[in-house]
Amino acid sequence: MRLGRNAAAFIRAARVAHLATADAGGQPHVIPICFVFDRNEFFSPIDEKPKQTSPRLLKRLKNISENPKVSLLVDRYEEDWQKLAYVLVLGTAKILLRGKRHDRAVGLLRRKYPQYRSMALEQRPIIRIAPARAVSWSLLKPGFRS
Repeated sequence: MRLGRNAAAFIRAARVAHLATADAGGQPHVIPICFVFDRNEFFSPIDEKPKQTSPRLLKRLKNISENPKVSLLVDRYEEDWQKLAYVLVLGTAKILLRGKRHDRAVGLLRRKYPQYRSMALEQRPIIRIAPARAVSWSLLKPGFRS
């Protein structure tokens, strides 16, 4: 998947995205996430913010184990509708527990989010999303579509 320059810059500047997963039966589940994009893949940690269950039992991880197809929405809403924009990424997710990609993702996440510098991300799962296709839209920049 190749993104246009404007869409890639929009994604890199975003602080939050929405991850959509579905279980084996197709029941959707959407949550806001922190993430990084390295121009090839997306990474999102299961961080130390309070959770209602243990990290490994989270619905998003269970869903990815049952059905690795995911969508990731990076969007911007403004009351001035001329500034509306989004990038919708369709891809395949995998849960990383260790390894070079995991270590690299930890470093990228810590550079983007100061809050992660004091969290033990190296000991926690990270979701890797390999994008297959992206659709983008913006009224602000006609060349934004990818």
